[in-house]
Order: sequence, then C-alpha cells, then structure tokens
Amino acid sequence: MNVDTAMKIIVKPYITEKTFAMIENENKICFIVELSAKKPEIAEAVNTLYKQKVIKVNTARTIYGKKAFVQFETTEKARDLATKIGML
Repeated sequence: MNVDTAMKIIVKPYITEKTFAMIENENKICFIVELSAKKPEIAEAVNTLYKQKVIKVNTARTIYGKKAFVQFETTEKARDLATKIGML
C-alpha cells in the first residue's frame, strides 16, 4: 500500500479522555477512518503510515464517522505513536 492510499483510509486520530485511557490500559489508539475501509486495510494503512505492527482492529460506526480502535503490541508502542501523531 502506498502512502496516498493509506492517508485516504486514516482520516485523523480521535482524541477524547476515554481514548487517552485506552492508550495506557489497552494499548489502543482510536482513529476516524474512511467509511468503506475494511479492518485489514486499516491495519495495513497504520503499518504504512506509522511503521507500527498492529495486533487487532475493531471498528464502530458513529455520528462522527467510522472509528477504528487499533491495538498494538505494548503500551510503550501505543504511547510512542500517540506522542508522534500529537495526541499526548
């Protein structure tokens, strides 16, 4: 997957108090993604953009769009990525 396609899939990080807690407790970061994106595509887009291995992806449709909860291997990797993208 190229960077342009990955940027179309991952729209932006979703930042709330609950998503901050998810970083520390569950090794997860929440992103707003394209409505037609599938879980494997989301995992590949995160890997392409941020060079982090994704363990699991859960999605939910909300009034804000489609959210993807992306789980990483360790809390440190999730925290480092959150810092890199400006969430922390």
